[in-house]
This record gives sequence, structure tokens and C-alpha cells, in this order.
Amino acid sequence: MPKQDKSDIKLVRTWTLPATVTMGSAVRAKGVLQEIQARLPTISKKSISLEGVDLTLAMAASEKTTFNAAAAIASKVVAEAVALPVIPREIEDVLAIKTSERHRWLADGRLPSAGTRTVRLNGRARQITFHVFDPRVVEELLDTGVVEEWRVEEAEAKAEKKQQAAYQAKLTRSLKKQSAKRSKRAKDSSEDSTLKLGGWEEFDIDGLLH
Repeated sequence: MPKQDKSDIKLVRTWTLPATVTMGSAVRAKGVLQEIQARLPTISKKSISLEGVDLTLAMAASEKTTFNAAAAIASKVVAEAVALPVIPREIEDVLAIKTSERHRWLADGRLPSAGTRTVRLNGRARQITFHVFDPRVVEELLDTGVVEEWRVEEAEAKAEKKQQAAYQAKLTRSLKKQSAKRSKRAKDSSEDSTLKLGGWEEFDIDGLLH
């Protein structure tokens, strides 16, 4: 059996992300991976991968120093991950909400912002700034299922608003009809008065009023 080249022997380390970190979201798990990659030197970024909730760092045995440095960074991020701010795409996946709902509930205060983050898009000069959220708040919202209550409240408010709009439209049409009827009656009354006055003038011409 041929002797295996020591340079082919890989250094491997794995971390399993707990549910308190991922909150059941693959997007959140990927966010942890990206946070690690952002802190690693360029040469090490592709050495760590994610499968499900398992992070794996793998390098050749000859890269032991680089491996140990990368492992220390990954361990630190994993330890801090439970407190990492939740970014927009993550909260949408965790709570199963639409982008429009996130914007609306952020604006009315139901989704409290934990601050903003500014990042530069890959390969571009342009930067974007977005709101991030406290993971403890997001976890509480997930556990209580309050999002569904918000949707029910909004649906009821929308239905009530639609009903009020329909009533207002009906009232407006009714008032217009009443106004048109009053105008017609006033016009008819004016024409009747003119005819009556015309009759008196003819009566006067005949000298019957003298």
C-alpha cells in the first residue's frame, strides 16, 4: 500500500450552529458563514463551508498556522453568533414575512430597529445602508407568533377602511342626486314663476287691472 503524502492530509474542524443562533433559518445560518468569511483573510475565505447547520473548515496539513488562525476566528464568530444583529433578509426568512411587511412594520414601530449597518456591495463602489434587528426581539416575535395577529389586524382594518370608503362613495352619490333634484325643483319653480308673471303682464295689457 503506497504511503500517503502528508501534504494531502487535511486539517478539519466542524462547528454546529445551535437553534438559538439560526432560529430555524437557513438564511441566518448562511449569514453566520458570511460573517466568518468577512473576517478571514482572502486566502482562507473558501476554506470554510456550510452544510445545513454545520460549518466545516478544511485545509491541507501544510497550512497548520493559517488553519489555526482561521479556526480561532470561526470559533469567535460562532460564540458571538447568538447576539449578531439580524439583517433584513434573515428576519424575513425567520418570521416568514414579505419585504413590504418588514418595511411597514418597521415604519410603525412593531419591528423595532436595533440600528443600521452600511456595507459595500461586492465589486461595486456603491454602499447600502439598512436596518438591523435585535436577535432576542426576533426570537420573541417568532415564539409568540404575533406576526399572524398583525396580519389579521391589518386585514380587518383594510376591510373596515374599504367598507367606510364604499359608504362614503354611496353618501356622496346620494348627496349629488339630492342636489340635482333641488336644482331641478328650483329651476322648475323659476320657470313657473316666469310663466305666471307673463300671464299677469298680458292681463295688464288688456287694461283689466285698471
